[in-house]
Amino acid sequence: MSIRTRSITLPSVPSVSLTGLFALVSLIDSTFRQRQTLKSLDDHLLKDLGLTREMAEAEAGRPVWDVPARWRR
Repeated sequence: MSIRTRSITLPSVPSVSLTGLFALVSLIDSTFRQRQTLKSLDDHLLKDLGLTREMAEAEAGRPVWDVPARWRR
């Protein structure tokens, strides 16, 4: 009697360094805080920045992973 075995190939997972993981968490935290701060600014401060309340709300509502590519370097 023989036992047949099957080998399973798992998808490769990219290796992530601890430094890279820390940088990613830091970017997410920073992005969230900046967007919440922007959302909390008074209308006159937003006007100084050339933004409307609607623009600030839209920016604050974006997901934290939705950032310009240059921020992810």
